[in-house]
Amino acid sequence: MNRRAFIATGLSIAATACVPTAGSQTVSPRRIKSRPPKTPTAGKVLPAGLQGLGLGGLRDGYLYVPEGHTAERPLPLLVLLHGATGSATNFFGLYGKRAEDAKFIILAPDSRGSTWDIALGGYDDVAFIDRALASVFQKCAIHPQKIAIAGHSDGASYALTLGLTNGDLFDHIVAYSPGFLGGVEQHGTPKIFVAHGTEDTILPIDNASRRIVPQLRRAGYDVDYREFRGGHRTPPEIADAGMSWLRAAYG
Repeated sequence: MNRRAFIATGLSIAATACVPTAGSQTVSPRRIKSRPPKTPTAGKVLPAGLQGLGLGGLRDGYLYVPEGHTAERPLPLLVLLHGATGSATNFFGLYGKRAEDAKFIILAPDSRGSTWDIALGGYDDVAFIDRALASVFQKCAIHPQKIAIAGHSDGASYALTLGLTNGDLFDHIVAYSPGFLGGVEQHGTPKIFVAHGTEDTILPIDNASRRIVPQLRRAGYDVDYREFRGGHRTPPEIADAGMSWLRAAYG
């Protein structure tokens, strides 16, 4: 499936997307089961730096641990989701130094296919993200009330979908140029940051964020929404704004 096919799929989902609703009697297949321990176990944690996840073969992902991380001092965790046809390598470059400065642990998984399963169908990606989170929670000391999810393009759409469906895990969501909001169960009340370029020709803002943000606000979410002059990308100043928003929330 090429990029234009992804876009068509995303817009089709956007047209049928529903406003988030309270959890029903059914359990969404996009619910994440992994949770950090309430009291991190003292002892060794992963060394600082960038390392592969070691979970997914050719399409795997990265974990970044900042300097000075100890089991006695849990840190915030940021999950980063790349755009369609990309990988964690493409998106991580925006956040390496920012993560070190903010003292955030970063988990950047690769999608199982060319984009996330919300566009392709199935639930392989949520299962892999669940496994990756379980691994991180075992190896790092994560603050249980400071877990965020972020993404760009299809990754932003998936960050919103997973973040809202698992708002009792992710307390903050950052979405750069999302294309659509999938049908979700409403769990928790995460705060949301959305940014979109007014000259985006891949996911035009009028069909995307200008529709998504009012939906979210009507559903009761606190949304910090920013438009910037530019296309389908995340300029450094917008990445900085998203990280500053998270740092202010996490103290």
